[in-house]
Amino acid sequence: MTPPETGAPVQYRTSVTTDAAAPTPAPIVVNSEPAAPQAPDAGARAQLEVVHPKHWTRWILSAVAVFFVAQFLWSLVTNGQYRWDVFAEFFFSDAVVKGLGLTLWLTVIAGAVGFALGGLLAVARLSKSPLLNSLAWSFIWFFRSVPLVVQLVVWYNLGYLYPQLGLGWPFTTDFWFASFETVTLISSFAAAVLGLSLHQAAYSAEIIRAGILSVDQGQLEAAAALGLPRRVRFFRIILPQAARAIVPNAFNEVIGLVKGTSVVFVVALPELFYTVQVVYNRNQLVIPLLLVAVVWYAIITTVLSIAQFYIERRFSRGALRVLPPTPIQRATGWVRTQWARLDDTPSVADEPAIDTPTVAAR
Repeated sequence: MTPPETGAPVQYRTSVTTDAAAPTPAPIVVNSEPAAPQAPDAGARAQLEVVHPKHWTRWILSAVAVFFVAQFLWSLVTNGQYRWDVFAEFFFSDAVVKGLGLTLWLTVIAGAVGFALGGLLAVARLSKSPLLNSLAWSFIWFFRSVPLVVQLVVWYNLGYLYPQLGLGWPFTTDFWFASFETVTLISSFAAAVLGLSLHQAAYSAEIIRAGILSVDQGQLEAAAALGLPRRVRFFRIILPQAARAIVPNAFNEVIGLVKGTSVVFVVALPELFYTVQVVYNRNQLVIPLLLVAVVWYAIITTVLSIAQFYIERRFSRGALRVLPPTPIQRATGWVRTQWARLDDTPSVADEPAIDTPTVAAR
């Protein structure tokens, strides 16, 4: 056979044998299921090196914060102008403890009266009655507009406007069943309670009203469809759900009320701050005595903040899948994390097992 010229097409003839039948090709089975991952054994996992990410920015900012805190604490210890001996002398003195008790008593009374009256005002604001709505709005507007100090001074000097207060027929003073001298009726304590309570009621009303409005409208419709009375709907369905929105702001108001009691010194009521003022005006040791008041206010605020956390956690049970950890749980979790990082060999028993998917047989 002569080879073809260069560039000419080459054709090959294939002989086909018809004596024997061509073999049937084997079927190709294509498995569409993904390959199952193989779980490493315990020894291989134990030899894995755990590499933690490097958070350089976090470490730098933490170091700067620690430096400033350490510098401040060092100045507290070494600066003799703080007079910590005077602080320790007056911290548990009889006058300071009595002033602290009066501060707590004012907070309890004003908080209870303020939130009770604020609840009524919130219901009136949500009422369909134009008269109740207007009266509640006017009350809230007025007592939020006037500063607390001015309210206290006005209540303390109410006898200048009304020398006598009495009970009897309206629009006249000739038919009074009982009358009282305003000066004897409105004392310093009464003026402080009135001023703090009415001032607190105006802010509490808006907090409670906002909490009630935060409840889903479908809850109200479902309760009405079940035929529940209006009182049962409010106290068993609306109020428990509204408490999740009311509690944080309510505790903020209570904490502000604790510090707001320091304003009643304008009516010469010997609460904590007024007592401290009297003492340092007598001995001229201003800073140590102010530190006494600051530390006591900080202790009260800390106790209220802890109570706020646990009450919020209680009301969050129906809204969150996982409740926020308590401070003790956070501390123990941090200790466990740091201990695990210091341990070179990670615990195999604590690692989750790799689930191997099963392939169904065809």
